[in-house]
Amino acid sequence: MPPVEVQRVVRPGVTVPGTPARLNASITVRYGAARPQRILILMPGLFGGAGSLDRLARQIVLADPETGVWAVDRRSNLLESGDQLLKMSTAELSNVAKSGLTPAAPAQVAYMKDWGLDTALRDVRAAVLEAHTLAPRVYLGGHSLGGVLTGLYAAYDFSGQPGFRDVSGLVMLDGVPGITASAALTLQQYQNGFDAAVVKTAGLNTLAANPYIAADFFSPRRASQGVAQALLAARSPNTVSPGTLTVYPATNLAAALIQVQSRYAPLPFLAVTAGHASNVNELGSLPAVFAKLLVGPLLGHNAALNSLLNVHAVAGPQNPAQPVGWANDAKAITDPLDFVESYALPTGDYTEWYFPQRLALDVLAARLNTRGTPFERLLPVIHNPEVTLPVLGISAGNGITDESDFRNYARTNHVSLSVVTVPGYAHLDVTAAISNTVARQIVSWLKIHP
Repeated sequence: MPPVEVQRVVRPGVTVPGTPARLNASITVRYGAARPQRILILMPGLFGGAGSLDRLARQIVLADPETGVWAVDRRSNLLESGDQLLKMSTAELSNVAKSGLTPAAPAQVAYMKDWGLDTALRDVRAAVLEAHTLAPRVYLGGHSLGGVLTGLYAAYDFSGQPGFRDVSGLVMLDGVPGITASAALTLQQYQNGFDAAVVKTAGLNTLAANPYIAADFFSPRRASQGVAQALLAARSPNTVSPGTLTVYPATNLAAALIQVQSRYAPLPFLAVTAGHASNVNELGSLPAVFAKLLVGPLLGHNAALNSLLNVHAVAGPQNPAQPVGWANDAKAITDPLDFVESYALPTGDYTEWYFPQRLALDVLAARLNTRGTPFERLLPVIHNPEVTLPVLGISAGNGITDESDFRNYARTNHVSLSVVTVPGYAHLDVTAAISNTVARQIVSWLKIHP
């Protein structure tokens, strides 16, 4: 891919009492011209950092040099040690891949208990308002949870100013308000916590002791292991992995990608289509009953469920004398080596190691409209019926949305909806694909909605 101008900018965000001053930050990784005709600000998904948007941002800027893209890094990314990993030797990375980095203790970052929806949206708004000083038009979008946050930003009341008046249009990439199937939270659940599909969600009263998500499938320690394994795969893809991400011998590339390749990834919002394992002994696909129990409460529709029903488990190598390997193939929508090479970048890595429990809690409580609910004053998502912006929705054919999700959203307000499905794409392919199909769809839409 041709080079693109890229700059990481850390500027003041909203001031949250109790938060160290350096962490009250609005962070964007900026691609393209400093003063373009339009700026598209993109928010990453659940557990995602600005690095997860790197390839798509470059593709958009190359397809249209008059468009600048700003990829958001939420403030919690400042707690990571990604720069430290980039400087490590192979031996040092091997140790991290085995056991991970020791995360900050909850008591050390208890101030994260206040990093909820208001903080996330106001940090983004600082970038939106700055973008208006540099370009005639500003658009807001996001992938996965970032798409949900895009809709919530439009509906949010910023001290009397509706969010939708800040921007010229919305771009939602395999994520849209309303895709979670959970019932509305009660005030008691919000205060005391509840069991979600794949993780115990802390309530407001216990957030100081549980400020970030630390689950079996994702935590700061596991995120650091993933970054270390990706760096090892980028440096030496066919060397046997020293890590513990697999319980069987596997090459560095296989150990990294088996975690997220759609054929093996049990969570559809953490899935990509990037080749296949070789020398592998596979077990059968996930039983339908278990799949429904796992994903039903989380997403609740057939797009995600069908993806999960095709998931296979890996028992180990077919030939025990050789490790499980990895191969590219004609069906690979995302290039496997490109994926691991871009997983950790100097401008920001793929993941958000310390994901705030408060943000997850607030998003579930807000849904799409808090008017008339116990959360109206705390989470003023009250302007959704007034939203009249043009909206581009892109659904991944094997992702977590389908076109009906975007149409259901459009029925709640007065947006002008354009919706496209990219066939065969898993959820993470939307931002990581070899093809610039998604970028061209976005550029075409931006040009007809000036």
